[in-house]
Amino acid sequence: MIKASIIITTHNRPHLLPRAVESARAAGTDVEIVVVDDASADETAEVCKHLSDINYVRVEHNQQVAGARNVGLVASRGEYLSFLDDDDTRLPESLDRQIDLFEQAPAAGLIYGQAIVESEGRLPSHSYPDECPQGDIFWKILSRNFIPCGSVVFRRSCLARVGLLDDRIPGLDDWDLWVRIAETLPVVAIESPVTVWQRSSPASGQGTSNATQLVSFGARQFHQCWMNLPRAANAPGNARRAAWRDFSENMAAHLIWESARAFRERQMNQALRNLATLPRLHPLATARIVNHRALGFLSTRLRDSWAGPNPRSIDHRANTKL
Repeated sequence: MIKASIIITTHNRPHLLPRAVESARAAGTDVEIVVVDDASADETAEVCKHLSDINYVRVEHNQQVAGARNVGLVASRGEYLSFLDDDDTRLPESLDRQIDLFEQAPAAGLIYGQAIVESEGRLPSHSYPDECPQGDIFWKILSRNFIPCGSVVFRRSCLARVGLLDDRIPGLDDWDLWVRIAETLPVVAIESPVTVWQRSSPASGQGTSNATQLVSFGARQFHQCWMNLPRAANAPGNARRAAWRDFSENMAAHLIWESARAFRERQMNQALRNLATLPRLHPLATARIVNHRALGFLSTRLRDSWAGPNPRSIDHRANTKL
């Protein structure tokens, strides 16, 4: 069996593929690179013909990211699996380092690392997340997705236990998979960067750009799926209530942050839709976030959006990744 497979999904962005593929190739020694062409209508297929040593899979009807990733999982052969978005990159030898560490923890289901966050071609001076919880992270990952998707390596055997990605929740499919794995298996973390992650913007059109949709889907997934997982369903009521408060607090912070970014980019309708989603969350958690400098933070961003760009007002550390 091949040691590891890196699955790269792409749709109408052929100019990005060579960089992503080369970074995947440099990430490990025994690596299968699976490129899933999600019904691209441009020269993606032609570009892939010139990329050596890839497993090229094309689907004729657009599956969106989760569906395309599932196609890649089925087509892959590696013992260890990893996803890479076409606009992200893997750092050299990072996959080998993670697998070496992973094999020292045979009970663990996945290993993740930090991501260097890139925004509009600029690299900040820090990596995400600042801290990397490991071991039993089930309740932590329920409240906030602190795991960068492109940094994860997980065992193929996990799929037999938890199933494939849920393609009904675009933008949350990776988080949902981490939750299902972490419910029963420990997680290992490497506290150093293994990938460069291109952060979405309100106008970028990426899957994580629509904060309103992500939070709405997330709240539904929390109640209808995650709280019905055996470990959560059998937990005391106070633990379940605390999990909902923590989830709501993080989602409220994310909505407010994304509203501020949308205001700054003159995406006023999007900013207002984000704020209108707040009442769907836990009221006390939302109030706590709003009262804890959030409105002042938002008003500052709103003022700056009318005054023009102010680089000093941008604090990348405030970014909350779903």
